[in-house]
Amino acid sequence: MVKEPGWSARLAPYKGPVLWRSIWQLASAAALFAGAWALMYASLRVGYWLTLLLAAPAAFFLVRLFIIQHDCGHAAFFKSGRAADIVGSILGVLTLTPYHYWKKTHALHHATSGNLEHRGFGDIDTLTVDEYLQRSRWGRFKYRVYRHPAVLFGVGAVLHFFVRHRIPSIVPREWTRERRSIFWTDVGLLVLVVVLGRLVGFGPLLLVHLPVSLLSCVIGVWLFYVQHQFEPTYWEHDEHWAYDAAALQGSSYYRLPKLLQWATGSIGLHHIHHLLPRIPNYRLQRVLDDHPELLKVPTLSLLESFRCVRLTLWDERRRRLVPFAAARELDTKTRGS
Repeated sequence: MVKEPGWSARLAPYKGPVLWRSIWQLASAAALFAGAWALMYASLRVGYWLTLLLAAPAAFFLVRLFIIQHDCGHAAFFKSGRAADIVGSILGVLTLTPYHYWKKTHALHHATSGNLEHRGFGDIDTLTVDEYLQRSRWGRFKYRVYRHPAVLFGVGAVLHFFVRHRIPSIVPREWTRERRSIFWTDVGLLVLVVVLGRLVGFGPLLLVHLPVSLLSCVIGVWLFYVQHQFEPTYWEHDEHWAYDAAALQGSSYYRLPKLLQWATGSIGLHHIHHLLPRIPNYRLQRVLDDHPELLKVPTLSLLESFRCVRLTLWDERRRRLVPFAAARELDTKTRGS
C-alpha cells in the first residue's frame, strides 16, 4: 500500500510567489488605499458623515496591505528576503505593526497553534476551564474583562496596535532585531505623521486617518479571532499535538462573500494557510478549487462567526470550547459533591 504524501508535499507546487502578481497586488492595494484616503480628505468639505462612510472601504484596503505584510513575513510574497523585509517594514508603519516583531511572534503562532503547552505568543489568550476555576476572583475577573467583546474587539484591539506595539520592551531583551523593529516603526510613524500633518494639516489628518486605523484594528483582531476561536476546534497537549491536524481542525475556513474574501486577501482560507504558510494569498483559492477535500473542515459563514464570541474556555473533559456558564456549572457541581 502506497502511503499518501503529507499536505506539505501535496501543496508544494503552490508555494512561492509569482513576481508580477505580487507587484500588481502591492501596487493596486496601495493605490486603492491612497485613493480612498484622498477621497476621505476631500469629503471633509461635504460632511464628516461621508468621511466616516468612506472609512470602511479604506480600512479594508489597509487590511489588504496588512495581508501583504503578512505574506512578506512568510517568505510568500517575494523570493528576495531583503525585498520582503523592506516592503514588510514599510507597510508595518501604516498597519501599526512592527514587521520583524510580528514576523517572529507569528512564526511561533504557526509552530504552536492549538498546543496547550505553548500558548502566549501571537494568539488570543485562552484558558482551560480548570485553569480558570483555579484562579482567584480577581484573576477570573481580569480574564472575563479581557474576553468581553467590547474589550477584545474594541478597547483591547486599539490598545494592542496603538500602544503595545509602540513599546520595545514587550519582547524579551535578547530579541534585539525585534526590539529595533519596534523602535524604527515608531520613528517611521512619527515621520509619517509630521510629513502628512504639514501637508494636509494635523486636524484633517486626525479626522481622516484615525477612524481608518481604528476600524482596521477591529477588523484585524476579529479576523484573527474567528480563525482559531470556533467550535469544533483543536487543542491538544504537547505529546498528542500534530501540525497538520492543528491546521485542518484548529484553523477555520471562514467562508466570506467574494468581495470580503478579496478585501481580506483570502485569509479566511486559514486552514490552507496554516498547512503551508509559504503559499501566497492570491493562490489560496486555487488550492481550494484543486483540492475539494479541503472543504471538509470546520467552516464558518459570516453569520455563524458572530456566535463564536461566547466561546471563552477550553473544556478538556468535553474537548470543546465553552462559554463562561459552563465553568460556573462545573464549579457548582464540584462544590456540591
